[in-house]
Parts: sequence; C-alpha cells; structure tokens
Amino acid sequence: MNRHELRDRVFKLLFRIEFNTEEDMLEQVKLFCNDDEYGTIDEKDTEYVTAKYEAVLSRIEEIDKLINDNATGWDTKRMGKVDVTVLRLAVYEMCFDEDIPEGVAIDEAVEIAKTYGQETSGAFVNAILTKVKKAQENS
Repeated sequence: MNRHELRDRVFKLLFRIEFNTEEDMLEQVKLFCNDDEYGTIDEKDTEYVTAKYEAVLSRIEEIDKLINDNATGWDTKRMGKVDVTVLRLAVYEMCFDEDIPEGVAIDEAVEIAKTYGQETSGAFVNAILTKVKKAQENS
C-alpha cells in the first residue's frame, strides 16, 4: 500500500473511536485490518496503521487542545466527526511525526476531508491546519 492508502486506513480506524468504547476499539482494530469491506492488508501495513492509530490516540488530548486553540469559534466537540478525525490525524502528522512534511499532511487532510466530509470540509480543515502551522512556526 502507498502512504495515501495507509493514511486513509488510519483515518477510517480513528473515525471509529467516535462510535465505540475504548474496550471495543481493541476488537475494532483487529477486525478493521482483516475486514473484506476494506480489503485485508499485510502484516507490515497492519503494523503501520495500528502504530499510527495508537500514536494519535496517545496524544489526543494534546492534539485536541492544538485544534481548539486554532479553531476560532469552534471546538472539537462541535465539529463534524469527519472533520475532527481528519484534523486529529493531520495535527499529529504535522506536530509529532517527523517523517511527514507539514505540506503533505495538510494536502492529504484536505483531500480526505473532501472525500468523506461535507462540501465545506476541505476548506474548513485547510483553514484550521494553516493556523496550527503558523502557531507552530511562531512558538
């Protein structure tokens, strides 16, 4: 799988946290990586998806704070579930994943938001991520 496909998988797995308990997510991770709906993935890709999912989850409070601090008039509790999930993944990649350039994280997030979100999701995600990027540059 290429990076775009892997990122899409991570997004879909992170999206499930909005609908499942923490305990249920353990089973969801196993099912997701072996689900015919999305196509079974090999062990290396499963490890990548699982590791990135867990890395985002481990920093979710910090990530949500960054999002909330840069989303004027919005917070993660009021945002659409697709938008907040895309933002969480992108902010993680921008701020904590040294292997992903910021521009790539932003571009990929906008594309995922356009694919799975509402008509305005791409612009919304782009605006918040641009603010996060500027805030990181100024700190």
